[in-house]
Formats: sequence, structure tokens, C-alpha cells
Amino acid sequence: MAYTFTEILAMFFVYAFLGWCTEVAFAAVDSGKFVNRGFLNGPVCPIYGVGVVAVALCLEPVRHNTALLFVGAVIVTSALEWLTGFVLEKIFHARWWDYSELPFNIGGYVCLKFSLMWGLACVLVMRTVHPTVLFLIGLVPELLLRILLAVATAALAADLTVTVLGIRRMQARLSVLTKMAADLRELSDDVGERISENVIAAVDRLEEARDDYEERRDELREKREEFKKQLEDLRRGERRMLKAFPSLRSQRYQDMLDRIREHLKK
Repeated sequence: MAYTFTEILAMFFVYAFLGWCTEVAFAAVDSGKFVNRGFLNGPVCPIYGVGVVAVALCLEPVRHNTALLFVGAVIVTSALEWLTGFVLEKIFHARWWDYSELPFNIGGYVCLKFSLMWGLACVLVMRTVHPTVLFLIGLVPELLLRILLAVATAALAADLTVTVLGIRRMQARLSVLTKMAADLRELSDDVGERISENVIAAVDRLEEARDDYEERRDELREKREEFKKQLEDLRRGERRMLKAFPSLRSQRYQDMLDRIREHLKK
């Protein structure tokens, strides 16, 4: 069966939305509350849309052969998940999911357990859900469908732009916080060294050491307050991103990410 471009785009948005619903449902069961489990702010998970469309396009000839459909779906979805994880890490220097602790994983991007799950899910979707989705898409008048898809594509593009800018801001903030933390450590060590040197040098310089200590202490307090303010100023989108991806790891700022997560738990 050959699909038109309009059908492919409609399929993408339908499955992206259904994937988002699935992620939210699993997160609700796991955490007992709503978590927007998606890379974007809107109610879509593009990787699900791309995944099902890829399976539909590549495996249509074997759709009625359960064994071949399952094996093909495992291969297609695993390749897509690996590529997505690899590209995101190279672009943002962060790992959005990590299967390193699970057996039979490849670079932490994919693992046998989830690959088999995606394969089974795709077989179920292609056999039961996909025909219904195509039927419903066919019921929408062509002009209306194109208008809806144009609006949805524009919204997705805007959401993607906002999300990428938000991630860049978060990385910049992590860089600033990391530098501030390093300055705090350096200043704290400097305070200790100065006190030790002054006390050891001579008792008659105790007053001078005290003044120097108080000056450094005030400076340390100011930097701590500034550091705390930076933590409190985390944008809503940055907080959502950290909650949506609890296993997010950064190649450059992992220590600061851990500190921010502890701060958000308070």
C-alpha cells in the first residue's frame, strides 16, 4: 500500500500524540502524578510518530507475516532509537536516556528488553490500531486535513525552537552555576589557608586575620546567596525538562545537574 505525503504527515502526528499519551500514562502509574514526558512542551513525542511511520513504510510488504513484522520492527525501532540518542547527545552534550545498566545494551542507547517491547508494540499497532487510524484519516476532507496539518506543523516547529533555546539556556545556566560553585570552593579554600597562615605566623596578627576572615566570610556569603538565587531562578521549562527526563546525564555538568535535582526535591 502506497501512502500519500498528507497521509504520512497525518500518521506522524497521530502516533506522536498517542505515544505522548502512553508516556504520560506510564509516568502517572510510576510516580502517581502527571509528568509531561516528552522532549517538547506540547502533547507529542515525535520519536513515536517517526517510529511508527518508518515501520509502516518499511514493513508494509510483510505486514501480514507476524514473525517478519516483529523482527523488522525490532530492527527499525532499535536503529531509530540508537540514532536519536546518539544525535541528541552529540548536539546537546547530554544523554536523555541511558540503558547502560541493563543487559544486552548498545552504548546505553538501546537494549534488548526495550527493543523487544517496541517490536511487540509495533506488531500490535500495525495489526489493530493502524487500520483504524487510516480509516479515520480518510474521513477528514482533504482541504481540512491539509489545513490542520499545516497548523500542527507550524506549532511543532515553534515548540521545537522554544525547546532547543530552553535547553541552550539551561546549559548556559549550568555553566554559570558550575563556575560559581568552583569559585565558592576556591574562595572557601582561600579563607581556610589565609586563616591558617595568619594564625601560625604570629598571635599578634590575630586581629588582622580576623578582619580578613570577616571580609572573606562576607564575600563567601554573598556568593552563596547569588548561587542560591541562580538555583531558584530555574525556568519552568528547565524544571519540566529535568522532571521529564529523570535519567538525563550531562557530559560537562553532571555534578551540577545532581545538585539541582536535590534542590528541586526540597
